[in-house]
Amino acid sequence: MSSKDISPRLFLDDEFEETKIVPDKVVCLGMEFPSEDARREYFRAELRKKLPELKQIEGFPIGEDDDIINLSDPPYYTACPNPWLHDFIEEWEKEKVELEKEGKRKANFEVKTPYAADVSEGKNNPIYMAHAYHTKVPHPAIMRYILHYTQPGDIVFDGFCGTGMTGVAAQLCGSENDVKALKEENAQIGVRHSICSDLSPIASLIAATYNLKFDTKTFERKALRILEQVEKELGWMYETKVDGKKAKINNTIWSDVFICPSCGNELVLWNEAVDLDKEIIKDSFPCPHCGNTCSKKNMEKAWETSFDSLLNKTVTLNKKVPVRVNYTLSGKRGEKDIDFNDIELLNEISKYNITLNTQRMPEGDESRRNDRNGITHTHQFYTKRNFIYLSRIYELCKGNIFLQIWLTSVLFSTTNMNKFRFSGTGITSGTLYIPSINWEFSPFNTLKKKIASFKGIEYPYRNNSAVNVCSATKLTTLRNSSVDYIFTDPPFGGNIMYSELSSIWESWIKVVTNNKEEAIINNVQHKTLFEYQALMNQSFKEYYRVLKPGKWLTIEFSNTSAAVWNSIQNALQGVGFVVVNVAALDKKQGSFKAVTTTTAVKQDLVITCYKPSDAIIEKFEKSEDKAQTAMDFIEELLVHLPVHLSKGESTTAIIERSPKILFDRLISYYVQKGYAIPMDAQEFQKQLRERFIERDGMFFTASQAIEYERKKEKCSGFVPMALFISSEAEGIEWLKRELQNPQTYSDLQPEWMKNMLPPKKGDVLPELMSILEENFIKDEEGNWRNPDPEKAADLEIIRNRRMMKEFNMYLEQAQKPKAKRMKDTRLEVLRYGFKECYRQKNYQAIVTVGDHILESLLQEDEVLLQYYDIASSRI
Repeated sequence: MSSKDISPRLFLDDEFEETKIVPDKVVCLGMEFPSEDARREYFRAELRKKLPELKQIEGFPIGEDDDIINLSDPPYYTACPNPWLHDFIEEWEKEKVELEKEGKRKANFEVKTPYAADVSEGKNNPIYMAHAYHTKVPHPAIMRYILHYTQPGDIVFDGFCGTGMTGVAAQLCGSENDVKALKEENAQIGVRHSICSDLSPIASLIAATYNLKFDTKTFERKALRILEQVEKELGWMYETKVDGKKAKINNTIWSDVFICPSCGNELVLWNEAVDLDKEIIKDSFPCPHCGNTCSKKNMEKAWETSFDSLLNKTVTLNKKVPVRVNYTLSGKRGEKDIDFNDIELLNEISKYNITLNTQRMPEGDESRRNDRNGITHTHQFYTKRNFIYLSRIYELCKGNIFLQIWLTSVLFSTTNMNKFRFSGTGITSGTLYIPSINWEFSPFNTLKKKIASFKGIEYPYRNNSAVNVCSATKLTTLRNSSVDYIFTDPPFGGNIMYSELSSIWESWIKVVTNNKEEAIINNVQHKTLFEYQALMNQSFKEYYRVLKPGKWLTIEFSNTSAAVWNSIQNALQGVGFVVVNVAALDKKQGSFKAVTTTTAVKQDLVITCYKPSDAIIEKFEKSEDKAQTAMDFIEELLVHLPVHLSKGESTTAIIERSPKILFDRLISYYVQKGYAIPMDAQEFQKQLRERFIERDGMFFTASQAIEYERKKEKCSGFVPMALFISSEAEGIEWLKRELQNPQTYSDLQPEWMKNMLPPKKGDVLPELMSILEENFIKDEEGNWRNPDPEKAADLEIIRNRRMMKEFNMYLEQAQKPKAKRMKDTRLEVLRYGFKECYRQKNYQAIVTVGDHILESLLQEDEVLLQYYDIASSRI
């Protein structure tokens, strides 16, 4: 097809016939329809009626009504809050009764102990790989938890579902082959139902295509016909000539153009920096015009101005030029440099004025990182021909979620973000970075490969899930105590800017994340750790509300920050959950940062908690003997804790069974419920010893103690109770023990997080890296070790200087006329500062700072209180 065949009509609703198949009757929520199309049409009309009311719910996405309706496949999937969730739950609860009659589930099913094993699962799975997303947990890993905590017919919920792997896992629990492959003892094979919810429209769309009924043959036929039609219309844009013969372009390499800082002439980075024979990219090279040594560090990028027909204005962008083409001719691949014919073709394409969909990149440090290069709108992430080609595909995919997700699966890989490397290509995860030398991949080839990928995501027992777009902070369409188990992988702090990174996908589907309730730390959204914690607290409050009493919640945690870790644990306990275990989840294949730096963490942590039973809740509300009720609470907690954890051939002490942790859990529950604390730590330990059995510093019920002794006898060794890390001093001692053998930060960090406890109120536990840098030595390979005795004194001097500098900042703030009490201070800094001020007889400084830190911190720390009392008597 020649270029003159392009016309405005091409981008309208061209006639696109489909092969008609006589469908079977469809039953949905008790109603019968002649076909899936009829079911979809009915529920879309119902959804449209409900939109005005649904728009009042937090997290309702940004988009036109028609786009939200067209993106939805109700009642199974809605691109907004799903008003049919309770109808599904009622239907699933009736199914449970039938399963009980058939002996496939128990009416009194109860899980007493957490799934405490460390989990390791790879990502090389067709379901996992079909569509990229910012983060995912492999569904086989989630299956292990679901099989442990639920039985067939149970309802699993995930309020931060991402791509819906929790739903996939729940449904695949019905697959005998998949369950047996996990080799989990006592696993009950049978489908679990799931509700998958996410604030992100693109995430929920991906989740829907992974979980809803999927006819692979129909999908393949339709996708191939669309691809065939668009290739006929636009395939000419990807043709080149080799020895006078037409060849098909597979990909094109583009390079930035720079300005020599010496002579001011333009130079193409590819021509000067890339050596194809040696397969290297040079860091520096001589300017071809003047011989001056040039590098990306000392050069400025060249700019060029052109008219943008989509924006209807002149724009100035960093100059990029095509430099090399990979092609196929007569079934064989080859490569050549760009020639005159290639340039002429691109010039011809550039002249066309097109009217297609584009959007301004949303506000955000990541989403607008390319503004400085002139790239402000979504279409500018693509070459013009790729954008035209993909837009035509989009026009023919509208209204079919599986075809739309087929398109979105290539929307990143066909941008200019694909970095050229001799070892391959790829987009840097977690960022919208456009490299100086990039690949432009043919959409035809990429889409055709994805058809095969999507055929691999078919699996049995689909369509046992409901999916929607909704904020976890307000699960309005779910009723109290309606779900049996929650597995969730929420955003953690400022790790990933989800809505910003999703903006390219969502500009195509025309339904955008409402980020008001997005739980992240983000400067542009004015969300600090405090706002993040408040949003997570509200989300966990909703989790607590919809989870049935006595049931379990599993949270995957993937953040290296101690502050974020503490905020998550505080939020969980603050709404009523009882934390019982922290284990590791190894996803095998690390992220970009995890595999390239020694400071990245290669393992996620999994927090396990439960919602107290109705019986305990009732006792707290009605019993007058609060001390007795406290011990009942502890007994229920002990029953929910693992009895034995193996580490190699040894058994490991369980820190959650120590009196300190048990008392902390009790206090947290009392505080969040507003109850008066009935005993101090000393009385608590007395009651503990009177009612329960102590072994190796841990407490058990009688039956648990017997089980523990039996298992311990069979093990070759015993790993004693780990040191707790609830203060900087304890952290240093913990590290000294761990670093008897040198380790990297990524080795230390998961274990550090597991052994961390919330610090005293008013104390701030520094980040692990800060403590390492102040107290330990790092070698050239990135391993941390204990300092040599001769160097330890030097380290101590440096650390003391830093602490005194920080203490003087506390003093400076405390001396201000309207100074209030400081909420966040480092206990070790205060101790050192008080000691130094005492040595210097600066008693006033001790009293001034002491009067401006939290009173509880001063009164509860014997060191601080001693110095403060003495100083007060001497001024």
